[in-house]
Order: sequence, then C-alpha cells, then structure tokens
Amino acid sequence: MSGRTQRLVGIAAFILFWSAAIDPFLSSVEGGTERIPRPSTGTAFSDSVKTDPDTGLAIDDQLMLVKGQCTACHSSKLILQSHFSRDKWIERIRWMQRTQKLWDLGESEPAILAYLTKHYGPADGAFDGRREPLKKVKWHKPGN
Repeated sequence: MSGRTQRLVGIAAFILFWSAAIDPFLSSVEGGTERIPRPSTGTAFSDSVKTDPDTGLAIDDQLMLVKGQCTACHSSKLILQSHFSRDKWIERIRWMQRTQKLWDLGESEPAILAYLTKHYGPADGAFDGRREPLKKVKWHKPGN
C-alpha cells in the first residue's frame, strides 16, 4: 500500500470511529433528528427495575443526584460495569478526589453511596463477563 493510500485509510478509520463514538443512537429523519432508544446495557436487573434511557442507570429518587455528580466527569458505563461493596465505592470516590480532581461530595455522599451500593453493589449471581475479576492481586512498583 502506498503512503497516500495508508493515510486515506487512516483518515477513513478515524472518521468512522468518531462518527460512531459521538452518538451512534442518533438517526436522521425527515425534518430533523430523532433519538433512538438505547439498547440494554447488559446490567442484570429484574424486570421491575427501570433504567434511565440516556445512561442505563437504575431509576430511583437519587438518580438525578448520581447523574449530576458522577456523569459530569465520566460515562455511566463505568458505574454500570462496577459492582463494589460500600467500602470499595468509598475507596473509589477517595481515589477520584485524590487523583482525578473530584470535588467534596459533602452531604450528598451518603445518598450517592446508598444508591451505588443498592443498585451496583456486589453481584449475587455467577459472573457472566469475559473473564473473572482478579482477586487478591499483589501489585509491584516499578523498579522493585
């Protein structure tokens, strides 16, 4: 392949990637744009738990608080794929505050933790992902 062809293929791949990443759920219709419902996120909820169509997060009284605090910085997919205990959620929040510039959640923190633990606590059923999560990993620092 010539250098020019490689560049064109790279540009085409870049355009396809970003057009899919921007919002694959928008489709053009006559007279404007119509939002197509998002597919299921794969989160194992019973049929009685409703999910927000924009984020896939479980709908309850604290949803707007969690959306406002959490999805301001990252995708809801990070929440959907996590199933932490209350202590692990606190650890993740402290890590974000320490390293990612997450603000102090103040009086909102107990409500956010209750929501996350209720809907995204440790999974009860058998793991159905591509691999089991790592357990009791001893990480080594570079140079040691």
